[in-house]
Amino acid sequence: MKKLVLAAILVASQSLALSAFAQDKSRAEVKADTASAVKAGAIPKGEANAPQAAAKSTKARADVKADAAAATKTGAVAKGEATPDKAAAKNTMTTEEKAAARAKRKADAAAAAKTGIPKGEASK
Repeated sequence: MKKLVLAAILVASQSLALSAFAQDKSRAEVKADTASAVKAGAIPKGEANAPQAAAKSTKARADVKADAAAATKTGAVAKGEATPDKAAAKNTMTTEEKAAARAKRKADAAAAAKTGIPKGEASK
């Protein structure tokens, strides 16, 4: 009796599984529908979702260059890696101080090389 019930359940589950994979359209019909949608322009080509128009400037090139030069001159444009809220630090060392600092770095590097420490591994 158990075998009969099991067989009935197996047949019922197989018929339900096959009906779940049934399709309304054939492959040829789907391909034809897709081709007609592409021809009508309903499906965009390529990876872009929609074509975008290029931005147009309302100013002449000379005006834009003049505005940029003026902004740079007044300091409104940050240079290098400075952010607008944090201005770039100015180097206040004199030429002699720079030379002394460089000489100290070189002496430290030479001393580290003598002790066998590879370049870039010395502690500060």
